[in-house]
Amino acid sequence: MITAQDIMTPDPITLTPETEIPEAATLLLEKNINGIPVVDKDNQLIGIICQSDLVSLQRKFPLPSIFTVLDSLFPLSSTTKLEREIKKIAAAKVEDAMTTKPKSVLKDTTLEELAEIMVVRKYHTLPVVEDGKLIGVVGKADVLKTLMKQE
Repeated sequence: MITAQDIMTPDPITLTPETEIPEAATLLLEKNINGIPVVDKDNQLIGIICQSDLVSLQRKFPLPSIFTVLDSLFPLSSTTKLEREIKKIAAAKVEDAMTTKPKSVLKDTTLEELAEIMVVRKYHTLPVVEDGKLIGVVGKADVLKTLMKQE
């Protein structure tokens, strides 16, 4: 049985929350990868930044988001959601644009489980953790290459 440990990239490229957005974008493009795990000083997985996160930074601010009637303001979306969207659009650091609490897998997650997670949830990159610490990463290409070898 093939597991995440068998096909993962050990010691993957990582970023810190303080990494500047242009540096993250450059790494994603130069290394031709979809996502990079974000870790703290203890190598604990705290997020992931993907190409789609950076593309969403370029998205137009959703208008109208505030409605005015008789000099009173009525938000059309929750204030928390609105603040999060504003912060994401204005992101300068990875921590402002990353997906927090990303889906991760264990090293004994089977190839079939990896494929299902990627297809159902539309993920391209899955961090592999042990005791909360990042030990590797599995990309869609890793899964596809392995499936092609089996045929």
